Amino acid sequence: MLLSTLICLACSSLALSSTLPPLGYERKVFRDIFGKRGYNSSTPQCISDETPLTTAPKPNVWAGITSEDNLAVWNLLHDPASGLNLTDPTEAVLTDNYVFWIDALHTNKSDVIPFIDGDGPLPPKYARAIIFQGGKADPDSQEYMIGPLPVSAETKIEKLDYIYNGGKGGTVPYNARYFDGPRSAATEPLIAATMSNISDITAALFQGLVYFGSTDDRTTLTLTSGTPLSFDGTQAWRNIMFRVPGPASYMTPLDFFLLIDCTGTDASLYTVKGFVTNEKFFPTVAELRTAFEAGELAMEYDQTLDADWALVNYKPELGVRELEERMAPSTLEIGGKRYKVDKEQKYVEYMNWSFYISFSRTLGIMLYDIKFKGERILYELSMQEATAQYGGNQPKAANTVYHDTYYSLGTDAGTLIEGFDCPWGATFWNVSYYSYNQTTVNEDSICIFEADMNFPLSRHRTAAGNPYGFRNLGTVKGAALIVRNIATIGNYDYMFDYSFHIDGSLEIAVRASGYLQSSFYYPDQGKWGPRIQQATQGSLHDHILTFKGDFDIVTAKNSLEVSELKAVNQSQPWFPELGTFEQIELDKSIMKEEKQFNWAPNNAAMYSIINPNATNAWGENRGYRIVPGRSNIHLSTLNSPFSLKNSEFAKSHLALTRQHDTEPFANSVQNINLPMAPQQDFLKFFDGESVENEDIVLWFNLGMHHFTRSEDVPVTLYTEAYSSIVFAPQNFFDRAQDGDLLNRRWMTVNTTTFELSVETYGVALPGCGLSFEEPGDHVGGIVEY
Repeated sequence: MLLSTLICLACSSLALSSTLPPLGYERKVFRDIFGKRGYNSSTPQCISDETPLTTAPKPNVWAGITSEDNLAVWNLLHDPASGLNLTDPTEAVLTDNYVFWIDALHTNKSDVIPFIDGDGPLPPKYARAIIFQGGKADPDSQEYMIGPLPVSAETKIEKLDYIYNGGKGGTVPYNARYFDGPRSAATEPLIAATMSNISDITAALFQGLVYFGSTDDRTTLTLTSGTPLSFDGTQAWRNIMFRVPGPASYMTPLDFFLLIDCTGTDASLYTVKGFVTNEKFFPTVAELRTAFEAGELAMEYDQTLDADWALVNYKPELGVRELEERMAPSTLEIGGKRYKVDKEQKYVEYMNWSFYISFSRTLGIMLYDIKFKGERILYELSMQEATAQYGGNQPKAANTVYHDTYYSLGTDAGTLIEGFDCPWGATFWNVSYYSYNQTTVNEDSICIFEADMNFPLSRHRTAAGNPYGFRNLGTVKGAALIVRNIATIGNYDYMFDYSFHIDGSLEIAVRASGYLQSSFYYPDQGKWGPRIQQATQGSLHDHILTFKGDFDIVTAKNSLEVSELKAVNQSQPWFPELGTFEQIELDKSIMKEEKQFNWAPNNAAMYSIINPNATNAWGENRGYRIVPGRSNIHLSTLNSPFSLKNSEFAKSHLALTRQHDTEPFANSVQNINLPMAPQQDFLKFFDGESVENEDIVLWFNLGMHHFTRSEDVPVTLYTEAYSSIVFAPQNFFDRAQDGDLLNRRWMTVNTTTFELSVETYGVALPGCGLSFEEPGDHVGGIVEY
């Protein structure tokens, strides 16, 4: 039975159901057909739910805190004896002290290495908590560290200051702290009163749409405001844009903005700064009304009120594609899974790779102790920040810079759909985080699977004048293990892939889909993006994804080697007729001090992390090359007031620093509202320290300059919004790591008889009810298996 037929049977089963099947039903149907039970007794197994198990060599010291620890920490913080005077967050107002969130504190590398590499003690576990302290005379936000865990008489609550270098430790001014529910509620009366007063104007301009308050049944507008909300914490504002409500409100903006000052904890002092519409600023309601009554505010275009065009569902009006009713090709682990996991410890082994997976509410998934053939390549590989900065001639676009860790990016890692987000039969893991004293579980938010790379890892044909055209031909199947998750932060769906290739290369890729943050369309604003709908403009912006790579090539003592291609003039005595001529050569050097730097023009330099104390069989320093992939960019604006000092990590392609326990993160989760006085100043990492033969960290940026287009409707496509980088062995081994792979074909032709021999090394395609023919079935020669 053909694969597509079996899949259609599963689809038919769903179609016959008279009610919506429960979540996971489609997966169950598919697995009933293709899984370990088989379709019927005579059909061979095709894929299996079973993932082979292994045991992690050591406990996962990077894992998050347990739900029991979270509850114990919560209770400890709220104990009157702790002196924090906390209010339940669900009942809190601006002038209360309350917990914002609790998560695990990173474990210091200096504590981890003696444990994982020797007989050192298990590193202590700590929690971190952000507490908003509106009840203080000088209100602020303070981050605390709580430990050691589990909670006992030895557990202390201390200010978490040592990982921040902005001068105030873990303290953030009140005006720069996260704009949460209580802050939003405090601004709502001013917004509602102001917009109610001009409801006749908005109704006339926007097809009857009005705003009387978020809970008022008469309201037919929705609002949004971005970040930053402050420059240095001495002030706070909201630049509010109004939109047509609905599931695709990001795509239906209106040309109307309300600007308010919301500095401090006394909401009675909040004021209106003005209005923006028709590309004009009106400081007062009176001036806005005067312009309206003079007929100066008429809209050239009406925004569409029906946003069905922006939904990611089937659109038959686009036409019919022949044979599209058939299931598209899929990656299937048809021979059974070739990787092993320790689910409890979140540990994975694959084709001589091994690594641990951790998760945090702010950063999402992080990888640790990455080894190949028993030797460490990276101590840590983690996403540090997802930055987006916009441009435009409207307040929302011009003002917007996002740091997605501010929105707890990890908590937005949602359920992955089997067969579409990840292949059928992939291994799925949940992630969990804490909302106050409760544990939230996001099901199936990480998937692990082995994928066909759709190209051979290596191949060569030795040409010969015989019927087959070769004397011998060797080809090795390309495959990789992929760890994937997708985080939907508001409008964007970021897909993170970590691909472990069987040759020892490691690829990191990011893709972006989801809705544009769009602007109202004006014909004269084309420099900020094209018209993409009736009254919608695609706003030009950058996506910058900053990553941390703590390399430990064999040992922690590493260097960064720069091999620069240079065109030089020289002469060679065996070419006397040429005299002096130009050719390329390598100019090798070692980076001496910490620095930010960019890819060389024309990619004319190779950057490699090497171990200066370890060589391969040929005397070359063992290392890993940093290979730019697709769309390796940095932030376009280097001096914008909205990202002046709080986004320095996004302003170069690469950066190299010395590893310190006091510099675990490139950014602070509350840095976005402090562009002129950052809590974490990445530039201060670069203080002249040596990075030669030291424990070093590479910070690298992936991303996209998003040149918006009409094909971003309804959502941006993963095919185009894609960025990647590869870490590849550079003299790390004595030869390519493909000779020990059995998934290959070696074909030879007898020079006398022209008989063809094919060596399969015992690896053949499983039955699975499929029929394939090996090469020898067609050529008429002798095929040996």
